[in-house]
Amino acid sequence: MSFSYYGPLCTAVYDLTKPVGHSLGGDIEFYRHYLQRCKGRILEAMSGSGRVLIPLLEAGLKVDGIDYSMDMINSCRSRCMERALPTPELFVADLEKLDLPYRYEAIIIPGGSLLLIQDRQASINVLRNLFQHLEPGGKLVFDLFLPDVTQPSSVETSTVSLPDGDTITVEVKNIEVNLLHQYKVSLIRYEQWHQGSLVATELQQLTLRWYGIEELRLILEHIGFSDIKVYADFNRDQPPTQSNQKFVYEATRRA
Repeated sequence: MSFSYYGPLCTAVYDLTKPVGHSLGGDIEFYRHYLQRCKGRILEAMSGSGRVLIPLLEAGLKVDGIDYSMDMINSCRSRCMERALPTPELFVADLEKLDLPYRYEAIIIPGGSLLLIQDRQASINVLRNLFQHLEPGGKLVFDLFLPDVTQPSSVETSTVSLPDGDTITVEVKNIEVNLLHQYKVSLIRYEQWHQGSLVATELQQLTLRWYGIEELRLILEHIGFSDIKVYADFNRDQPPTQSNQKFVYEATRRA
């Protein structure tokens, strides 16, 4: 039994439920269009197993990926090989201690993944490190959402069928909602079943930390970003107006 962020069972479920090219509300189309004029290197932070990264590679963009999970990075490599894509530069590293050999024209964080960093100061440290990895004039672009905190003790279950005939059951239990410090904690149990027998179990504690729109704008300004734009649902002409929208941040490192 493992108690991890993204272990083998979690990665298997992620790969099946969020396959390559699976767009979350238009995010892949947005990032592909936004980045199409980039001539330099692009970094996808918290890139997972390639849901977004691989479509960007297929569009001819030069994209590196970084993730904390070796399982996710290995899955991304395998998916690139299956598609006969040149293997991108993929890094397994902690974003809070980021020290890559490149500087980037653009850095993206799709899928609301910034919310996965539980500690507020750690989030700020990550954003500061990403700032340092941008070229002068480079762009940081990421999207966020507000988690549902209306059912603080709910339990949800689902089942995922694996290609080999095994089944993974997934139980998501909300165990804490902290409105004061703006985070929600869920405990996720993955159980793999083979012909009626339990063969593997994995636990994942998942924390989502949310931010107020102006709060995060001020954080970005304090780090040194300029020309900060915030818009809704991947539409650059639509300001945020509702809590159920996705919020896109676009910030520039001064030249």
